[in-house]
Amino acid sequence: MSLCPHCQETITGRSDKKFCSSYCKSAYHYQQSKSNTSSLYSTIDNQLKTNRRLLKSYNKAGKATIRKAKLLAEGFNPRYFTHYWKAKNGNLYLFCYEYGFMELKDRGADKFILVKWQNYMNEE
Repeated sequence: MSLCPHCQETITGRSDKKFCSSYCKSAYHYQQSKSNTSSLYSTIDNQLKTNRRLLKSYNKAGKATIRKAKLLAEGFNPRYFTHYWKAKNGNLYLFCYEYGFMELKDRGADKFILVKWQNYMNEE
């Protein structure tokens, strides 16, 4: 008799069975994947989540302006985004899910304009 690698319970049933239940099998593999933080997918996903969280926290009213250095200091990385939208005036906004940003230089200071996705952005 062998022990379940997740819960350490005795395994009953087939002789080649490795887990005591499908729950233990799933939980074990989930823990294994979480410990492998170096995967490209999880690195990108974590950065996108960080970017979205920061954009949301600084954009309470739907449109805001913030200094670029402040956002970068908190872990924002403008190279990671999910999609983009080009305004009729030619401005290009990069989005992390429903929160977007556009880089701009205002009186010598590097800033980001923060926006939230609006219905009219779906129209072309």
